[in-house]
Amino acid sequence: MSEKKRRMSAAMTFIVLFGVVSLFSDMTHESANSIRGAFLSLAGASAAVIGFVSGLGELVGYGLRYVFGRLTDRTRCYWPMVLFGYALDVVAVPALALVGRHGWVLACALLIVQRLGKAIKKPAKDTVMSFAASQEGVGKSFAIQELLDQIGAVLGPLLLYLIMLIQHRDDTFSDYRTCFAFLAIPGAITLLLLWLTYKRFPHLENFEPEPKEYVPFRVSKRFVVYIVGISLFAFGWLFDRRVRLSLVVSTLVAAPFAVFAFLGGDVTSLLVGGTNTGIASTCAIIGVVLWGIGMGAQESILKASVATMVPKRSRATGYGIFECCFGAAWFLGSWLLGVLYDQSLVVMVVVSVAAQLLAAIMFWWKVPKEE
Repeated sequence: MSEKKRRMSAAMTFIVLFGVVSLFSDMTHESANSIRGAFLSLAGASAAVIGFVSGLGELVGYGLRYVFGRLTDRTRCYWPMVLFGYALDVVAVPALALVGRHGWVLACALLIVQRLGKAIKKPAKDTVMSFAASQEGVGKSFAIQELLDQIGAVLGPLLLYLIMLIQHRDDTFSDYRTCFAFLAIPGAITLLLLWLTYKRFPHLENFEPEPKEYVPFRVSKRFVVYIVGISLFAFGWLFDRRVRLSLVVSTLVAAPFAVFAFLGGDVTSLLVGGTNTGIASTCAIIGVVLWGIGMGAQESILKASVATMVPKRSRATGYGIFECCFGAAWFLGSWLLGVLYDQSLVVMVVVSVAAQLLAAIMFWWKVPKEE
Protein backbone atom coordinates (compact mmCIF):
# COMPACT_ATOMS: atom_id res chain seq x y z
CA MET A 1 0.00 0.00 0.00
CA SER A 2 2.84 2.37 0.84
CA GLU A 3 4.41 1.64 -2.56
CA LYS A 4 1.13 2.50 -4.27
CA LYS A 5 0.87 5.79 -2.38
CA ARG A 6 4.47 6.64 -3.26
CA ARG A 7 3.77 5.93 -6.94
CA MET A 8 0.63 8.05 -6.96
CA SER A 9 2.55 10.87 -5.31
CA ALA A 10 5.23 10.62 -8.00
CA ALA A 11 2.55 10.72 -10.70
CA MET A 12 1.02 13.89 -9.25
CA THR A 13 4.46 15.46 -8.95
CA PHE A 14 5.00 14.84 -12.65
CA ILE A 15 1.53 16.21 -13.53
CA VAL A 16 2.20 19.46 -11.68
CA LEU A 17 5.75 19.83 -13.06
CA PHE A 18 4.56 19.18 -16.59
CA GLY A 19 1.73 21.64 -16.05
CA VAL A 20 4.22 24.35 -15.04
CA VAL A 21 6.18 23.56 -18.21
CA SER A 22 2.96 24.14 -20.16
CA LEU A 23 2.41 27.39 -18.27
CA PHE A 24 5.69 28.91 -19.44
CA SER A 25 5.28 27.43 -22.91
CA ASP A 26 1.86 29.05 -23.23
CA MET A 27 3.31 32.35 -22.00
CA THR A 28 5.69 32.15 -24.95
CA HIS A 29 3.49 31.20 -27.89
CA GLU A 30 0.19 32.73 -26.74
CA SER A 31 1.97 36.04 -26.33
CA ALA A 32 3.20 35.73 -29.90
CA ASN A 33 -0.31 34.92 -31.10
CA SER A 34 -1.64 38.13 -29.55
CA ILE A 35 0.57 40.35 -31.76
CA ARG A 36 1.24 38.01 -34.70
CA GLY A 37 -1.14 39.60 -37.20
CA ALA A 38 -0.09 43.17 -36.50
CA PHE A 39 3.60 42.23 -36.66
CA LEU A 40 3.22 40.48 -40.02
CA SER A 41 1.40 43.52 -41.37
CA LEU A 42 4.18 45.85 -40.22
CA ALA A 43 6.72 43.46 -41.77
CA GLY A 44 5.05 43.91 -45.17
CA ALA A 45 2.57 41.04 -45.40
CA SER A 46 -0.83 41.70 -46.96
CA ALA A 47 -4.10 40.75 -45.27
CA ALA A 48 -4.48 37.84 -47.73
CA VAL A 49 -1.03 36.53 -46.85
CA ILE A 50 -1.71 36.84 -43.11
CA GLY A 51 -4.97 34.91 -43.48
CA PHE A 52 -3.32 32.22 -45.61
CA VAL A 53 -0.36 31.77 -43.26
CA SER A 54 -2.62 31.65 -40.20
CA GLY A 55 -4.78 28.96 -41.80
CA LEU A 56 -1.74 27.04 -43.05
CA GLY A 57 -0.19 27.18 -39.60
CA GLU A 58 -3.29 25.64 -38.01
CA LEU A 59 -3.42 22.91 -40.66
CA VAL A 60 0.25 22.09 -40.07
CA GLY A 61 -0.17 22.29 -36.30
CA TYR A 62 -3.14 19.92 -36.25
CA GLY A 63 -2.93 17.93 -39.48
CA LEU A 64 0.54 16.49 -38.89
CA ARG A 65 -0.30 15.27 -35.39
CA TYR A 66 -1.60 12.01 -36.81
CA VAL A 67 1.74 11.40 -38.55
CA PHE A 68 3.79 12.14 -35.44
CA GLY A 69 1.35 10.21 -33.27
CA ARG A 70 1.88 7.09 -35.39
CA LEU A 71 5.63 7.66 -35.35
CA THR A 72 5.63 8.01 -31.57
CA ASP A 73 3.73 4.75 -31.12
CA ARG A 74 6.05 2.89 -33.48
CA THR A 75 9.27 4.15 -31.90
CA ARG A 76 7.97 4.64 -28.33
CA CYS A 77 10.34 7.63 -28.19
CA TYR A 78 8.00 9.72 -26.05
CA TRP A 79 10.55 12.04 -24.47
CA PRO A 80 12.58 12.72 -27.68
CA MET A 81 9.37 13.80 -29.42
CA VAL A 82 8.34 16.01 -26.50
CA LEU A 83 11.78 17.60 -26.16
CA PHE A 84 12.27 18.26 -29.89
CA GLY A 85 8.74 19.57 -30.36
CA TYR A 86 8.99 21.94 -27.41
CA ALA A 87 12.37 23.18 -28.62
CA LEU A 88 10.97 24.14 -32.04
CA ASP A 89 7.87 25.64 -30.44
CA VAL A 90 9.54 28.00 -27.97
CA VAL A 91 12.69 28.84 -29.97
CA ALA A 92 10.84 29.93 -33.13
CA VAL A 93 8.93 32.63 -31.22
CA PRO A 94 11.83 34.77 -29.85
CA ALA A 95 13.59 34.25 -33.19
CA LEU A 96 10.98 36.64 -34.63
CA ALA A 97 13.01 39.42 -32.98
CA LEU A 98 15.58 38.88 -35.77
CA VAL A 99 13.08 39.69 -38.54
CA GLY A 100 13.81 42.90 -40.47
CA ARG A 101 11.33 45.56 -41.52
CA HIS A 102 10.45 43.84 -44.78
CA GLY A 103 11.10 40.30 -43.61
CA TRP A 104 7.55 38.99 -43.68
CA VAL A 105 8.64 35.83 -45.52
CA LEU A 106 11.04 34.89 -42.71
CA ALA A 107 8.39 35.77 -40.11
CA CYS A 108 5.85 33.52 -41.83
CA ALA A 109 8.37 30.68 -42.01
CA LEU A 110 9.13 30.95 -38.28
CA LEU A 111 5.44 30.88 -37.43
CA ILE A 112 5.00 27.70 -39.48
CA VAL A 113 8.01 26.17 -37.69
CA GLN A 114 6.39 27.03 -34.35
CA ARG A 115 3.19 25.21 -35.36
CA LEU A 116 5.27 22.28 -36.62
CA GLY A 117 6.87 22.02 -33.20
CA LYS A 118 3.44 21.86 -31.63
CA ALA A 119 2.42 19.10 -34.04
CA ILE A 120 5.51 17.05 -33.11
CA LYS A 121 5.13 17.37 -29.35
CA LYS A 122 1.38 17.19 -28.86
CA PRO A 123 0.57 13.47 -29.33
CA ALA A 124 3.60 12.43 -27.26
CA LYS A 125 2.85 15.08 -24.62
CA ASP A 126 -0.77 13.99 -24.19
CA THR A 127 0.30 10.35 -24.12
CA VAL A 128 2.87 10.75 -21.33
CA MET A 129 0.33 12.81 -19.42
CA SER A 130 -2.16 9.96 -19.78
CA PHE A 131 0.36 7.53 -18.26
CA ALA A 132 0.61 9.59 -15.08
CA ALA A 133 -3.09 10.46 -15.17
CA SER A 134 -3.96 6.76 -14.99
CA GLN A 135 -2.76 6.88 -11.36
CA GLU A 136 -4.55 10.08 -10.32
CA GLY A 137 -7.69 10.23 -12.48
CA VAL A 138 -7.58 11.37 -16.09
CA GLY A 139 -10.17 14.11 -15.69
CA LYS A 140 -8.53 15.68 -12.66
CA SER A 141 -5.05 15.38 -14.18
CA PHE A 142 -5.87 17.00 -17.50
CA ALA A 143 -7.89 19.69 -15.70
CA ILE A 144 -4.84 20.61 -13.59
CA GLN A 145 -2.72 20.89 -16.71
CA GLU A 146 -5.38 22.97 -18.47
CA LEU A 147 -5.62 25.32 -15.48
CA LEU A 148 -1.87 25.95 -15.57
CA ASP A 149 -2.03 26.31 -19.37
CA GLN A 150 -4.65 29.03 -19.10
CA ILE A 151 -2.71 30.88 -16.42
CA GLY A 152 0.23 31.05 -18.83
CA ALA A 153 -2.05 32.08 -21.69
CA VAL A 154 -3.24 35.06 -19.61
CA LEU A 155 0.12 36.05 -18.12
CA GLY A 156 1.90 36.06 -21.49
CA PRO A 157 -0.11 38.79 -23.23
CA LEU A 158 -0.12 40.78 -19.96
CA LEU A 159 3.68 40.62 -19.95
CA LEU A 160 3.81 42.01 -23.48
CA TYR A 161 1.37 44.76 -22.51
CA LEU A 162 3.68 45.85 -19.69
CA ILE A 163 6.69 45.74 -21.99
CA MET A 164 4.88 47.94 -24.52
CA LEU A 165 3.96 50.42 -21.76
CA ILE A 166 7.54 50.62 -20.51
CA GLN A 167 8.99 51.18 -23.98
CA HIS A 168 6.47 53.81 -25.12
CA ARG A 169 8.27 54.54 -28.38
CA ASP A 170 6.91 55.74 -31.71
CA ASP A 171 8.47 52.81 -33.60
CA THR A 172 5.86 50.07 -33.17
CA PHE A 173 7.78 47.55 -35.28
CA SER A 174 10.83 47.85 -33.04
CA ASP A 175 8.59 47.57 -29.98
CA TYR A 176 7.22 44.27 -31.28
CA ARG A 177 10.72 42.95 -31.95
CA THR A 178 11.66 43.79 -28.37
CA CYS A 179 8.59 41.93 -27.15
CA PHE A 180 9.60 38.82 -29.07
CA ALA A 181 13.13 39.08 -27.65
CA PHE A 182 11.72 39.17 -24.09
CA LEU A 183 9.80 35.96 -24.82
CA ALA A 184 13.16 34.19 -24.86
CA ILE A 185 12.94 34.29 -21.03
CA PRO A 186 9.79 32.13 -20.57
CA GLY A 187 11.00 30.04 -23.52
CA ALA A 188 14.29 29.29 -21.78
CA ILE A 189 12.48 28.52 -18.51
CA THR A 190 10.23 26.11 -20.44
CA LEU A 191 13.19 24.15 -21.81
CA LEU A 192 15.01 24.14 -18.47
CA LEU A 193 11.99 22.84 -16.54
CA LEU A 194 11.27 20.32 -19.28
CA TRP A 195 14.80 18.94 -19.08
CA LEU A 196 14.62 18.71 -15.28
CA THR A 197 11.28 16.90 -15.55
CA TYR A 198 12.78 14.47 -18.06
CA LYS A 199 15.74 13.74 -15.78
CA ARG A 200 13.38 13.19 -12.84
CA PHE A 201 10.95 10.96 -14.78
CA PRO A 202 12.81 9.31 -17.69
CA HIS A 203 10.44 6.30 -17.92
CA LEU A 204 6.92 7.67 -17.70
CA GLU A 205 5.39 4.59 -19.33
CA ASN A 206 6.03 2.76 -16.04
CA PHE A 207 3.26 4.74 -14.38
CA GLU A 208 0.67 2.72 -16.29
CA PRO A 209 1.01 -1.09 -16.21
CA GLU A 210 1.65 -2.80 -19.54
CA PRO A 211 -1.22 -4.91 -20.91
CA LYS A 212 -0.60 -8.65 -21.00
CA GLU A 213 -0.56 -8.58 -24.77
CA TYR A 214 -0.18 -5.87 -27.41
CA VAL A 215 -3.51 -4.36 -28.40
CA PRO A 216 -3.25 -2.53 -31.75
CA PHE A 217 -5.20 0.64 -32.39
CA ARG A 218 -8.44 0.09 -34.27
CA VAL A 219 -10.84 2.83 -35.28
CA SER A 220 -13.94 1.60 -33.49
CA LYS A 221 -17.44 2.89 -34.11
CA ARG A 222 -17.46 4.40 -30.62
CA PHE A 223 -14.25 6.33 -31.35
CA VAL A 224 -15.57 7.57 -34.73
CA VAL A 225 -18.77 8.92 -33.19
CA TYR A 226 -16.73 10.58 -30.45
CA ILE A 227 -14.50 12.27 -33.06
CA VAL A 228 -17.59 13.51 -34.90
CA GLY A 229 -18.87 14.86 -31.60
CA ILE A 230 -15.71 16.81 -30.79
CA SER A 231 -15.64 18.11 -34.37
CA LEU A 232 -19.12 19.54 -33.92
CA PHE A 233 -18.21 20.85 -30.48
CA ALA A 234 -15.25 22.99 -32.18
CA PHE A 235 -14.96 19.94 -15.17
CA GLY A 236 -12.16 17.69 -14.75
CA TRP A 237 -13.11 16.03 -11.41
CA LEU A 238 -16.63 15.40 -12.71
CA PHE A 239 -15.14 13.41 -15.58
CA ASP A 240 -13.54 10.87 -13.25
CA ARG A 241 -16.97 10.01 -11.82
CA ARG A 242 -19.42 10.78 -14.60
CA VAL A 243 -17.74 10.58 -18.00
CA ARG A 244 -20.81 10.89 -20.20
CA LEU A 245 -22.47 13.49 -17.98
CA SER A 246 -19.39 15.73 -17.92
CA LEU A 247 -19.10 15.71 -21.71
CA VAL A 248 -22.78 16.46 -22.24
CA VAL A 249 -23.05 19.14 -19.53
CA SER A 250 -19.93 21.05 -20.61
CA THR A 251 -21.11 21.03 -24.24
CA LEU A 252 -24.63 22.19 -23.35
CA VAL A 253 -23.28 24.98 -21.11
CA ALA A 254 -21.04 26.25 -23.92
CA ALA A 255 -23.66 25.89 -26.68
CA PRO A 256 -25.43 29.29 -26.28
CA PHE A 257 -22.21 31.34 -26.20
CA ALA A 258 -22.79 32.62 -29.76
CA VAL A 259 -26.25 33.93 -28.81
CA PHE A 260 -24.79 36.11 -26.04
CA ALA A 261 -21.62 37.09 -27.90
CA PHE A 262 -23.17 38.03 -31.25
CA LEU A 263 -26.87 38.70 -30.65
CA GLY A 264 -26.80 40.13 -27.11
CA GLY A 265 -27.15 43.71 -28.32
CA ASP A 266 -30.05 42.89 -30.66
CA VAL A 267 -31.90 40.93 -27.98
CA THR A 268 -31.38 43.81 -25.54
CA SER A 269 -32.88 46.25 -28.04
CA LEU A 270 -35.96 44.08 -28.43
CA LEU A 271 -36.45 43.68 -24.69
CA VAL A 272 -35.87 47.25 -23.52
CA GLY A 273 -36.91 49.05 -26.68
CA GLY A 274 -33.55 50.67 -27.24
CA THR A 275 -29.83 50.23 -26.89
CA ASN A 276 -28.59 49.52 -23.38
CA THR A 277 -24.80 49.47 -23.50
CA GLY A 278 -24.44 47.99 -20.02
CA ILE A 279 -26.70 45.01 -20.69
CA ALA A 280 -25.16 44.45 -24.12
CA SER A 281 -21.67 44.43 -22.61
CA THR A 282 -22.79 41.99 -19.93
CA CYS A 283 -24.15 39.68 -22.63
CA ALA A 284 -20.81 39.83 -24.45
CA ILE A 285 -18.94 38.96 -21.25
CA ILE A 286 -21.29 36.02 -20.62
CA GLY A 287 -20.62 34.82 -24.16
CA VAL A 288 -16.86 34.97 -23.58
CA VAL A 289 -17.21 33.04 -20.29
CA LEU A 290 -19.26 30.32 -21.97
CA TRP A 291 -16.69 30.16 -24.77
CA GLY A 292 -13.98 29.74 -22.13
CA ILE A 293 -15.88 26.82 -20.61
CA GLY A 294 -16.05 25.23 -24.03
CA MET A 295 -12.33 25.66 -24.62
CA GLY A 296 -11.57 24.28 -21.18
CA ALA A 297 -13.62 21.19 -21.96
CA GLN A 298 -11.82 20.75 -25.27
CA GLU A 299 -8.42 20.89 -23.59
CA SER A 300 -9.18 18.70 -20.58
CA ILE A 301 -12.30 16.52 -20.75
CA LEU A 302 -12.03 15.63 -24.43
CA LYS A 303 -8.35 14.66 -24.20
CA ALA A 304 -9.04 12.72 -21.02
CA SER A 305 -11.72 10.73 -22.85
CA VAL A 306 -9.24 9.58 -25.48
CA ALA A 307 -7.10 8.04 -22.74
CA THR A 308 -10.03 5.81 -21.75
CA MET A 309 -10.77 4.67 -25.32
CA VAL A 310 -7.34 3.89 -26.77
CA PRO A 311 -4.85 1.16 -25.68
CA LYS A 312 -1.65 2.33 -24.04
CA ARG A 313 0.74 1.13 -26.76
CA SER A 314 -1.14 2.98 -29.53
CA ARG A 315 -2.37 6.01 -27.59
CA ALA A 316 -0.16 8.55 -29.41
CA THR A 317 -1.82 7.46 -32.66
CA GLY A 318 -5.22 7.97 -31.08
CA TYR A 319 -4.26 11.45 -29.90
CA GLY A 320 -2.85 12.20 -33.35
CA ILE A 321 -6.15 11.27 -35.02
CA PHE A 322 -8.08 13.23 -32.39
CA GLU A 323 -6.01 16.40 -32.88
CA CYS A 324 -5.92 16.07 -36.67
CA CYS A 325 -9.69 15.70 -36.97
CA PHE A 326 -10.33 18.46 -34.46
CA GLY A 327 -7.99 20.82 -36.33
CA ALA A 328 -9.57 20.06 -39.69
CA ALA A 329 -13.04 20.59 -38.22
CA TRP A 330 -11.86 23.83 -36.57
CA PHE A 331 -10.55 25.12 -39.90
CA LEU A 332 -13.69 24.15 -41.86
CA GLY A 333 -16.02 25.35 -39.11
CA SER A 334 -14.26 28.71 -38.89
CA TRP A 335 -14.49 29.11 -42.65
CA LEU A 336 -18.19 28.17 -42.70
CA LEU A 337 -19.12 30.47 -39.83
CA GLY A 338 -17.07 33.26 -41.42
CA VAL A 339 -19.06 32.93 -44.64
CA LEU A 340 -22.36 32.85 -42.73
CA TYR A 341 -21.29 35.89 -40.71
CA ASP A 342 -21.15 37.94 -43.92
CA GLN A 343 -24.55 36.64 -45.04
CA SER A 344 -26.66 36.44 -41.88
CA LEU A 345 -25.61 36.78 -38.26
CA VAL A 346 -28.73 34.96 -37.07
CA VAL A 347 -28.09 31.96 -39.35
CA MET A 348 -24.48 31.81 -38.16
CA VAL A 349 -25.58 31.70 -34.51
CA VAL A 350 -28.22 29.04 -35.24
CA VAL A 351 -25.68 26.81 -37.01
CA SER A 352 -23.18 27.24 -34.16
CA VAL A 353 -25.69 26.31 -31.45
CA ALA A 354 -27.14 23.44 -33.50
CA ALA A 355 -23.71 21.91 -34.08
CA GLN A 356 -22.95 21.87 -30.36
CA LEU A 357 -26.37 20.45 -29.46
CA LEU A 358 -25.77 17.68 -32.00
CA ALA A 359 -22.39 17.02 -30.39
CA ALA A 360 -24.06 16.67 -26.97
CA ILE A 361 -26.54 14.16 -28.44
CA MET A 362 -23.69 12.11 -29.89
CA PHE A 363 -21.82 12.10 -26.57
CA TRP A 364 -24.96 10.90 -24.77
CA TRP A 365 -25.66 8.29 -27.41
CA LYS A 366 -22.23 6.70 -27.74
CA VAL A 367 -20.23 7.31 -24.55
CA PRO A 368 -21.09 4.43 -22.19
CA LYS A 369 -22.93 5.20 -18.97
CA GLU A 370 -20.94 4.82 -15.75
CA GLU A 371 -21.65 1.83 -13.54
